[in-house]
Amino acid sequence: MKWLKPLFLLVLSFALFYLLNFPTGQTITFPVGKFFNPFGGFWHNNVNLNPVAENLELPGVVDPVAVLWDDRGVPHIFAQNGYDLYFIQGYLTARDRLWQMEFLTYVASGRLAEILGDKPNIVEHDRFRRRIGMVYAAENALKAYKNDLQSQLVLKAYSEGVNAWIKQLDEKNLPIEYKILDYRPEAWTPLKTALVQKYMAWNLSFRNDELAMTKTKAAAGDSLMEALFHRDPFMMKPVIPKGSWWWFKPEAAPAPPDSQFSPNLADMAAMYNEQPSPFVGSNNWAVSGKKTANGYPILCNDPHLGLTLPSIWYEVQLVSPDVNVYGVSLPGSPSVIIGFNQNIAWGVTNAGTDVMDWYEVQLKDPSAREYSYNGQWLQTTQRLETIKIKNKPSIVDTVAYTHHGPLSYLENEAPFGRATPVGAALRWTAHDSSNELSAFLGVNRAKNYQDFTAALEDYDCPAQNFVFASRKGDIALHHQGKFPIRWRRQGRYISDGRNPAYDWSGYIPADHVPKIRNPRNGVVASANQNATDKKYKYKLYGGYATFERGARIYDRLWEMEDITPEDMMKLQNDNLNLRALTVLPALTAVLQNRNLTNAQQQILEALEKWDFYNERASRAPVIFEHLWDEVETALWEDDLPADSNGTLIMPNAGVTMDFLINDTSSIFFDNRTTAEREGFSDIVFQAFKKAHEKLIREYGSFGDNWQWGKVRGTDLRHFARVPGLGRTGLPTDGNYAIVNATRKHNGPSWRMIVEMGPQPRAWGIYPGGQNGNPGDNRFDQFVDSWVDGKYYELLYLKSPTDIHQRLVAKTVIRNPETASE
Repeated sequence: MKWLKPLFLLVLSFALFYLLNFPTGQTITFPVGKFFNPFGGFWHNNVNLNPVAENLELPGVVDPVAVLWDDRGVPHIFAQNGYDLYFIQGYLTARDRLWQMEFLTYVASGRLAEILGDKPNIVEHDRFRRRIGMVYAAENALKAYKNDLQSQLVLKAYSEGVNAWIKQLDEKNLPIEYKILDYRPEAWTPLKTALVQKYMAWNLSFRNDELAMTKTKAAAGDSLMEALFHRDPFMMKPVIPKGSWWWFKPEAAPAPPDSQFSPNLADMAAMYNEQPSPFVGSNNWAVSGKKTANGYPILCNDPHLGLTLPSIWYEVQLVSPDVNVYGVSLPGSPSVIIGFNQNIAWGVTNAGTDVMDWYEVQLKDPSAREYSYNGQWLQTTQRLETIKIKNKPSIVDTVAYTHHGPLSYLENEAPFGRATPVGAALRWTAHDSSNELSAFLGVNRAKNYQDFTAALEDYDCPAQNFVFASRKGDIALHHQGKFPIRWRRQGRYISDGRNPAYDWSGYIPADHVPKIRNPRNGVVASANQNATDKKYKYKLYGGYATFERGARIYDRLWEMEDITPEDMMKLQNDNLNLRALTVLPALTAVLQNRNLTNAQQQILEALEKWDFYNERASRAPVIFEHLWDEVETALWEDDLPADSNGTLIMPNAGVTMDFLINDTSSIFFDNRTTAEREGFSDIVFQAFKKAHEKLIREYGSFGDNWQWGKVRGTDLRHFARVPGLGRTGLPTDGNYAIVNATRKHNGPSWRMIVEMGPQPRAWGIYPGGQNGNPGDNRFDQFVDSWVDGKYYELLYLKSPTDIHQRLVAKTVIRNPETASE
């Protein structure tokens, strides 16, 4: 009887093919017939495409290239020259991930309406991308690439490799998403690679709270801002340890303005939310050989990014006469972004330091052709942006550029970004000409710390914490990026675009940027926390993580000796909820003295018995998260304003923790909207009752439905949100402020551990699979192992003649003109 279902589906497919071979109506927005066509639609894609031994003739390669495929679908590319290496990287990445990498360029450049049509918010999304200067930023990156011969060669080779794959694609072999959305791939260009890189710059650095802080300051005043939003971070262990000595004499900070600026807040509202996730983060660390079992450094990294299928990463080994590097690449961009070679290993976490400011601009008239600056009217540069819309006429949008940057939204317009003010120009380091590709090409080839440091001189944006370890025994961590030199509080609020005192006057010199090498305790680590303490001689403002992840990592590494890779695996999967461990005893102590119902007593006992680990089968984490949310809201909702979407603007969680632990008599515990004088215990009790009521409404009576893995879980959505092509409801552990920072839609996108030595050994995993075709068995091959905290040993090869039991196939690629030689 097993044959009945496939037979029925096959007959249905033939029927739909004949009836629906062209787009129809309003509800069907893709050519259903083409999708179900058994000879070229879904059925053609829904097959396993495991690597097989083959000889390929491919115009474009210069010398023969050997590709060894391991049992996880990872290509190990052995080329005889640099051009062929990146040509084949582009070719194979496109073979496995073409739709993903190209769709990302449509997102970045504001071209989604070309393929999705005039759907709700799509045109506004495209306008937003143009208004913040994404294509402008990519074009400026190309200017830097053109000044570097190696970058030019690599981009040309990669693009031609991608195009070699595209050229041999016919209709039936198109990735399934092209069939669903009914369009074809374009030729790949270096601009598309620059767009992929600028999308990551947006994802990692386009976050600021200047609009929210400006509104809060206007409502609450300077003293409250200092007390709640500019206080010293609670229990923070900065990236560069407290008390570090800064040997340099700093560049002089610019003079602040003579008087405070009060921007016009009347029209500063937002209609949508196009901010990167605030929970994008990462962990990385390295320990020196004096703390490890084998006497060599161990380096670890797990960048926390949006979780999608296909995964954001593509695993690869790149080998040519001057490089042998293994790690993960960004589909659409050459080189390895996080990885290791024979001599060094490196990883990255988001720096969090502010590299963008908004400037209120005074226009002469609605044409936006002139703006006021330093007592004069200056000309804007008018940039025309044509937004093409599928099956509809195009829209031509005009963006005015000031010397700060693009004037994103005029005062009569509604912005697409929740944190995007109207009437303001954007200053962002991602707009500047820089060559991050050159930096990664240099890091891929680095043999020692000096090479690594020299390569990072080309790295500007997005700012990252680069961790480093070498076979020679060095460990280091650099807070790397291009950071403006600021006066006190500069960029914390919307700036005056008329006044030169608010301009960026210079950047922190490269040799003054925070970094540490070979500390005496043998540990370097970062988890998106503050880079330095207040003794650092420049102002570094930003959206930094609270203390929990960084403190837990640092404390564990400080305690550990004879460290092994297995110890590091346990630490990357550590689920201790340090926030709960810090504040919950004080909260439960209050509740013990209250009259509770039997049901309330039951969940209080669950909290008191909890070991503070966010494990998937535990119920206590669900209770704590609800209690925390209610306590935080109750503490601040009567004192602070909401944003334009009605979301309460609150200080970061560290401030709340500080009050709960160290200042329970604060006036903030009194609810100013009531006649009574409430205190700490009243706020906690009321919050506990509300949390319990909400838990009952959402999950029923206390039981297995309250388990953390069920309530929170994790979804790996398809990158274009195509229903049915992702994995949902995965029963994961951890949370955002836990070392295992897994959330609903964000989390460890790549876990890597590298043990240095005479020969490097490495382990890694990401939540996805090498092939981007949903019908391929490698589409989500690693997901279940990732959920369970498991790793694969990474196969680092030295020669195309290497023999290993995990190698499953070999591809030899030659130019047809020389294939017979």
